[in-house]
Amino acid sequence: MKKLSGIIVLLLAGAALYLALKTSPIDPLAWDAPAAPQMTGVLEPNDTLMKAELLGQGQLHGPEDTAVDSQGRVYAGLADGRVVRLDASGKVETFVDTGGRPLGMDFDAAGNLILADAWKGLLRIDPQGKVETLATEADGVPFAFTDDLDIASDGRIYFSDASSKFHQPDYILDLLEARPHGRLLRYDPSTGKTEVLLKDLYFANGVALSANEDFVLVNETYRYRITRYWLKGEKAGQHEVFIDNLPGLPDNLQGDRKGTFWVALPTPRKADADFLHRHPWLKAQLAKLPRMFLPKPTAYGLVIAIDEQGRIVRSLHDTSGHHLRMITSAKP
Repeated sequence: MKKLSGIIVLLLAGAALYLALKTSPIDPLAWDAPAAPQMTGVLEPNDTLMKAELLGQGQLHGPEDTAVDSQGRVYAGLADGRVVRLDASGKVETFVDTGGRPLGMDFDAAGNLILADAWKGLLRIDPQGKVETLATEADGVPFAFTDDLDIASDGRIYFSDASSKFHQPDYILDLLEARPHGRLLRYDPSTGKTEVLLKDLYFANGVALSANEDFVLVNETYRYRITRYWLKGEKAGQHEVFIDNLPGLPDNLQGDRKGTFWVALPTPRKADADFLHRHPWLKAQLAKLPRMFLPKPTAYGLVIAIDEQGRIVRSLHDTSGHHLRMITSAKP
């Protein structure tokens, strides 16, 4: 027993020495998150998502976003760098391999797949699978985490660079640091120029245009909120919080161009994560540890619908977290 106690003491001492000597990969700030909203009313849990049909089950690893072509085929970007497509029968085939991490995607008017690749930047892929790089930096700052996009009727592409500091595998470090490294950008295919619309965003994620394209929304995942940037009217060029204190971490964002936005929330809010944000020293120490010791998402399926006034009008749930969980995108 004494021998075992001695071993435990040595291990603890070694761990303490390791933490003391190792430099933290983050420079964290304290943040006092608001109390999570009650899951009542329109947020009342239901079993809607437990009835969802599963496509490509067992064949797809980490599908992040989807897009549908003119033939009704569904495209998705996977963790291994491939973009795959599924036909009406559910058959899965590889469309292209970007060699990166394909995230947000949509088709332009010419039938090209426009893709935000976390490692490769903003890409255009023609129907034959030829990949063209459109943008990899803006204002001299390289993209580190190209994330999501939406395409306007004039062909201009609105997209996000989630973090200029941390790459895709280290997204959890961006969360712990709680500093604003994200940007909202606009690419004009007629000029090849990329413009920074907003910077200093807290993990700029999902992007979606309004029905008449007078504003664009961008998710700030690690602030549990969505920010609106005005494109037209008296407020053009200004931005504001569109909706705050969401019930989970907002990932991709999709507008139906009829006045409703669909927001995927891969995990509900977690009290332990909000607690950590109040203690930067503790976050700095946690960031030194292997990922297994960091906060994990809750197994739960959650999608919400928001109108153009910033009101949650519907929520879809899988309370079991067995059928659907870690939902990253929802498109009507």
